[in-house]
Amino acid sequence: MVAGGRGRRLGGKDKPALELAGRSLLDIALDATRSARTVVVVGPRRPVGRAVKWAREQPAGGGPLAALAAGLNALPPGSGVVTVLAADLPAIEAGTIHALLRAIDNADGVVAVDSAGRAQPLLAAYRTAALGRALATIGEPHGQPMRRLLDTLDLARLEVGSAAEDIDTPGDLARWQEGAS
Repeated sequence: MVAGGRGRRLGGKDKPALELAGRSLLDIALDATRSARTVVVVGPRRPVGRAVKWAREQPAGGGPLAALAAGLNALPPGSGVVTVLAADLPAIEAGTIHALLRAIDNADGVVAVDSAGRAQPLLAAYRTAALGRALATIGEPHGQPMRRLLDTLDLARLEVGSAAEDIDTPGDLARWQEGAS
């Protein structure tokens, strides 16, 4: 789970700590992963209501691709498939994660697609071996765009509607807070 970032478009707010109806976005994301054997949270340590493994990209602030690489490196050996999600997805639920896992088929992974047709690589399921190979071809992930990774993988796409909507701006936050009350 990617739970870092600077929240620049939100005035520097800690996005995973934002609350909707009394629950942090990080807790909402963690609830969606309740059936996972291992949960790795990449970002600064925060209080959470379940056991997780913490990791950080080195150096911190390297962007989502560096966070993805750090999370992959923190997984135990033998993990066949890894689900990746950002901690700023207010509508994420376990059912979405399970749908991604079912949709992999023979591809390297499956990436969620929002209602506008945009791929959301931080809401996806990837075959761990394919993800590792792709990251190795990229080299140093710090500061690299996610599209470099996507261009090296054979990915299926799955439309997941509002589950792929994230909170990036004050307007996004206000809309979700209004809907949560």
